[in-house]
Amino acid sequence: MTTETLPKQENADSSIGVHVKGYLERVKGGELGALPAVFGLVILCVVFSILRPAFLSAVNFANLFTQGAAVAVIAMGLIFVLLLGEIDLSAGFASGVCAAVLAVLLTLQGWPWYLAVLAAMVTGAVIGMVLGSLVAKLGIPSFVVTLAAFLAFQGVVLLLVKDGTNISIRDETILAIANKNVPPIAGWIALVVGVAAYAALQFVQARRRASRGLVATPMAVIGARILTLAVVAGFAVYVLNLERSRNAAIVSLKGVPIVVPLIVILLIVWTFVLRRTSYGRHIYAVGGNAEAARRAGINVDRIRISAFVICSFMASIGGIIAASRANSVDPNTGGSNVLLFAVGAAVIGGTSLFGGKGRALDAVLGGAVVAVIENGMGLMGYSAGVKFVVTGSVLLLAAGVDALSRKRAAATGRR
Repeated sequence: MTTETLPKQENADSSIGVHVKGYLERVKGGELGALPAVFGLVILCVVFSILRPAFLSAVNFANLFTQGAAVAVIAMGLIFVLLLGEIDLSAGFASGVCAAVLAVLLTLQGWPWYLAVLAAMVTGAVIGMVLGSLVAKLGIPSFVVTLAAFLAFQGVVLLLVKDGTNISIRDETILAIANKNVPPIAGWIALVVGVAAYAALQFVQARRRASRGLVATPMAVIGARILTLAVVAGFAVYVLNLERSRNAAIVSLKGVPIVVPLIVILLIVWTFVLRRTSYGRHIYAVGGNAEAARRAGINVDRIRISAFVICSFMASIGGIIAASRANSVDPNTGGSNVLLFAVGAAVIGGTSLFGGKGRALDAVLGGAVVAVIENGMGLMGYSAGVKFVVTGSVLLLAAGVDALSRKRAAATGRR
């Protein structure tokens, strides 16, 4: 029994060693992935927790999710454009236009919430169609097209809200998106189902690769991934299920914010699209080398247009979330630092500005970093000016890491 078991153990250890060695080689070769964002997020959380213990309170923890939700969703859409090596400077105000459409139809026209939401999303898709067509069909640089849209959409928002008035949102369903929570038991059920689904997916993928004679991820590594997800997500659900109300006898405030499962669903959908569909492979192909993709039979113009459609569509969802959190829409909705934070979130999370590299998860990680910086420095009493300087410095650092990693990847032949 011993002689039969030892080779299996040695093979398992060897497999894990090969996997770890391969990962380290990829990192040395410039394929950093989300490592810098995760490392930065951990460092920031530790620093702010030491300097301001209130940072780890249940109330502030929930605020982090609602604070960064709109930016993360808009960034998730921007990733599709950035993967092509393009840019969309209008995403922020596009979200404002869609939020204004929602508010006008809900409050002034009396539409039901589901029709108003549908209209806002259709508006976002149409905006993306127009921008993408101008870039793909007419050949106008995306920087110019979206800069013009950035300016124009500010005027559109002003016109929709009647030159500066504030339109309040009273619909309970819309307000619940960023202001209400799911029941605590529902949070635990969702956690168990989510971890179980992730585990099943990991095991199925490993078995499928092994059946095809390909190198599969070692079971120990899969187990570590599942355990990490369970611990991190379990801790988050536990903290969010704590009572956050100062007077629970009057109103109870506990549970995972509704916006969190919404972001998780969007993350799963777009991750599947990018990693498991031919469309996703075409996105990466066009971003890596548009001419080679065209010669391979990929409709490059259609891919470009669709990326802008997705970007503006996600901006519409971000605008709805922002309107829900603010309980209203005004001329500043989608303006100010929304676009800067969204682009920063995508880049900080690991998406390349040069195209061809990025994941939907990058938007969530980068959005978390941006939210932690803004929230933590707010707790420490720093002014908005200092927040902008620090956030800009982090963005510049992320862009520098991306540029250096690309040079490293090119030098080692991994590009």
